[in-house]
Amino acid sequence: MTTHAQQTTTAAAMDGEQRYVVVIIGGGAAGLSGALTLARARRSVLVIDAGQPRNAPADGVHGYLGREGTPPGELLAAGRAEVTGYGGEIVSGTAATAERRPGGDFRVVLADGTAVLAERLLVTTGLVDELPAVPGVAERWGREVLHCPYCHGWEVRDQRIGVLGTGPLAVHQALMWRQWSSDVTLFLHTAPEPGAEEYEKLAARDITVVTGEVSGLVTGGDGPSDDRLSGDRLSGVRMADGREFACQALAITPRLTARSGILAGLGLATTDQEMGGQVLGSCVAADPMGATAVPGVWVAGNVTNLFEQVIGSAAAGVRAGSAINADLTTEETDGAVAARRAPFSPQVEREVCERVLGDRRHGL
Repeated sequence: MTTHAQQTTTAAAMDGEQRYVVVIIGGGAAGLSGALTLARARRSVLVIDAGQPRNAPADGVHGYLGREGTPPGELLAAGRAEVTGYGGEIVSGTAATAERRPGGDFRVVLADGTAVLAERLLVTTGLVDELPAVPGVAERWGREVLHCPYCHGWEVRDQRIGVLGTGPLAVHQALMWRQWSSDVTLFLHTAPEPGAEEYEKLAARDITVVTGEVSGLVTGGDGPSDDRLSGDRLSGVRMADGREFACQALAITPRLTARSGILAGLGLATTDQEMGGQVLGSCVAADPMGATAVPGVWVAGNVTNLFEQVIGSAAAGVRAGSAINADLTTEETDGAVAARRAPFSPQVEREVCERVLGDRRHGL
């Protein structure tokens, strides 16, 4: 008797493409946590990582209990070592396409033309921050130009903080940053004019409001130099009419766009995520465990939750990994029950079950 696992293994060998039980696309906190969970569950796992983490410009990871302030690269290096320590594999590269094959498994093709096969996919590709088109913002992104007060507020506490308004959430954002400094200025830029009640709240919190569009950032002043920027730190904001206002940190609201291109070939599209009347970006819909509308495909981290911080993405990866393992276990159990009911001897039945379980554990 030839099992499904044997059939797909033979096909993989004929194609010259390595087969894994789970292929994970994206090697950030979510992907590595999912890989660690699955590797410890004795599943064969491959992580494909393009090496472009969203938080690369940041000095450290914050709000991650036990790893507070750890440089992002150091955290990922530790995660990779843990995954490979349990037998997981990691390859540097970009997953270009993914498709479901007639047999029900998946084929992932990398940018260099190599391909791998998988029974399940976990996509943790994160998102892209689309920054406001203000000169100087991109150059100082993740340093003095910030987006999340919980990620960066402590580091700029008591400094002169500017908030660049680009949508209906501008007032809310300014009020949030007021927790970390008594010197906050809201630059309305392209945001709508606040209502009377909003102006009252801003005034009650001593937040200055500047009308007009911002044309660029000003550097210099008394701030310490930053070798990474090869120049002085942010010192102010320049308006289109020539006015300048002092500012040591600038908070922005980028548009958050899920890196979902790999999912297009599987029929998964993104949906807009809105807050307070402002579309903040796009994400891939999934259930609480990360399962998408396509059977066999899971997502975790910022690709499905735009607001997830590093520790939350790691937890989401664990949840998705455990859900994938449970799904595989159900399938294996159903196969074993079917084999038990088949009309052949107990010895053959036992051999088939052992072969299926053994193949799964070794990625065959």
